[in-house]
Parts: sequence; structure tokens; C-alpha cells
Amino acid sequence: MRTNDLVNFTLRSLRANPMRSGLTMLGIAIGISSVVLLTSLGQGVQQYIVETFSQFGSRIIAINPGRTQTGGSGSLLASTRPLTLEDAEALNHLPGIERVIPVVQGTGAIEYDNRVRHTDILGVNHQMPAAWQFRIAQGQFLPESQGTNAQPFAVLGATVRTELFGNQEALGRFIRVGTERYRVVGILSPKGQMLGYDLDDIVYIDAQRALALFNRPGLMEIDVTYSGAYTATQVAQAIKTRLIERHGNEDFSLLTQDQMMSTLGRILDILKLSIAGLGAISLVVGSIGILTIMVTAVHERRAEIGLMRALGASTQTLSLIFLAESTLLSLLGGAIGLTLAMGLLGLTQLLAPSIPIQLDPLYLVLAIAISFLTGLLSGIIPARQASALDPISALQSE
Repeated sequence: MRTNDLVNFTLRSLRANPMRSGLTMLGIAIGISSVVLLTSLGQGVQQYIVETFSQFGSRIIAINPGRTQTGGSGSLLASTRPLTLEDAEALNHLPGIERVIPVVQGTGAIEYDNRVRHTDILGVNHQMPAAWQFRIAQGQFLPESQGTNAQPFAVLGATVRTELFGNQEALGRFIRVGTERYRVVGILSPKGQMLGYDLDDIVYIDAQRALALFNRPGLMEIDVTYSGAYTATQVAQAIKTRLIERHGNEDFSLLTQDQMMSTLGRILDILKLSIAGLGAISLVVGSIGILTIMVTAVHERRAEIGLMRALGASTQTLSLIFLAESTLLSLLGGAIGLTLAMGLLGLTQLLAPSIPIQLDPLYLVLAIAISFLTGLLSGIIPARQASALDPISALQSE
């Protein structure tokens, strides 16, 4: 049978039962659209997280106080010795270290005139903008501390500045942070959000003053950036050695950005596998639908099959006819599913642009390939049944 005759014959067979063909294609369409939608969402989330954490630079090591270890008896032994400003200063002299930022975080009331805003207060040092890739919109950042007398200066995030001052000039004005009076010396450019946390709704003061303001014994974290000439492992080992010398034991934890991204990557890979599993279930249901319809078609068309065999059609031709029908059903269903998925993705981007969605062309190709394979595999059993029918018995079923 020629290719164009096979295609025409297959299309006529599908049009003979439009309702049944449509419902069968709908099952595959739902499966394919589910795969495309879910994988696009998973890819978008992964890209969003990577971009979110990369906006702070790619060579950062975070040091946190305390280290939990498992003892020989199975009990948990925890150390809570604080990290100090002196620890941060000691790391400045290590090879490969570019910047060291002590971090103290708390919340409090920020007052100006008759306006009060409760927001986050972050104690850092003068190296923070360069280390975390923040830009100054107006004024300057905190000056370098001299000794133990940090100046009462504050730098405002874009959101805080707008909420407190509106259209007024903010530089040089005095605000009250907690119970203390601070002069505004700088305004940061908008940075956006990180996993729902508004990076612009923060007031930055010197870490030394933040320790006193929040009555904390030590730093919450020390962030270190390092030169590209060194690896994260080399720098982490140097930091570990220096802090053990100062503390006497390893009572702190290190987290490199590579480790953080690797952990996130594993979590997202599991998420994507779960998503793929959900899509696969939909496709299995669709393929079962095709298989059921094609097996039913073999029984309904026994006389037709017997007539074709009597006219000289080979078993290979009969197998090819039923394989073509199942494959065409699946491909048409896949095309409908892709169209539906593209429409829903476009509508989502239009109505909720904040939802991270990234459509990878590879997934579109895979969707078509999966549609083809689904139809092909679903048609094997009906095709074998049709080719195995005895032509005389088939004709007698009329």
C-alpha cells in the first residue's frame, strides 16, 4: 500500500467514528499538556532560584555559629559559641579572601517625623555592597568603622525610603532606629525579592551598633567572598583552620555557594522527576485509552479485515494500517495537547507574570516524540490481532 493511500485510509477510519476518535485524542492531549505545563513550571522554578541566588555573586561562603555533631552514644552534642567581629577581622588576612561581611539581623521600628515602619534591620560593614552586588542610588554606603566607635549612620532600602519619606529628600535626615538616632547617608537601588523576602524593605547599620542594639553576644553569620584564582574548597579549608585556631575547636559551620546550589539542584531534580511521573501517569491513561479503542476496532472490523485479506492484503499491510491509526490518533492528540499547553502558558504569563515559567524547546520535541511512541506502542497489540485473524472466519462474521 502506497503511503498516500495509507494516510487517506487511516483518516477515513478516524472520521468514521468522530466522537470516539475525539475522546481518544483528548486523553493523549491531557497527558501531553500536563507534561509540558509541569516541566515548564519546574524549569522556571529552577531558573528562578538559580538567578535569585546568583544575584549576590558566585563566590560566597557563609559561616554560621554552632555545629551539631553525633556522639558515639547516639546523643547530639551542640556548640553555641558565637562568632565575633574579631573573627571576621581575622579572616580578612587569609589568602584569596576579597571581602568579609559580618551580619547581624533583627527587626524594629523605624521612625521619621510621624511615620513608623516595622521592618528588618541588618548590621553589616562597608564592604557589603561590593560583596553582595548592591548598587547605591543616592549618597554612599556605611563608612569603614574606626575602632569601637561606629558612627550612627543608616542606609535605606528603596521600599523603606519610599514609605518613610515619600517624595521628600531622605539624605541627611535623622531617623530613629529602635531607641537610637541615625543619620541617613545613602539609599540603595531596588534589588527585588528573594523567595518572597523583600530585599528593599531593610535598613542597614553598622554591625557593631547592631550587636548593641539587639543585645546579641555574637554575629548571626559571616559572609566571605574570594578570588576566582582560588577554589571554594581551598578557601573553606583556610577559613576552617583559622577559626579553629581562634576557637580551639570546630564550633561553626561553613556553607559554600556550590554546596548550596548542589543541594537545591538535587531537590529540584527530585521535584522534576515527580512532575514527570505525574505527566507519565496521564500519558499511561491516554495510551490505555488508545489500546482499548484499537482492540475494539479490530473486533468491529473483522469483516473488513477478512475482505482485505481476500483481496490480497498481506499481514504486514494490516499491521501497518492499525499501527498508523493508533500513531495518528496519538500524534493528533499530542498536537492538541501542545496547543492547549501553549495557550495556558501564555494566559498564565499574561494574568500572573510573577509565576516563574520557562518553556524549553527540548520539551516540545520530547512531547511530540512521546506522542509518536505512545501511539506506536499502543497499536502493536491490535495490529498483531488484526494480522493474525483468519480471513475466512473474519468474512463469515459479517
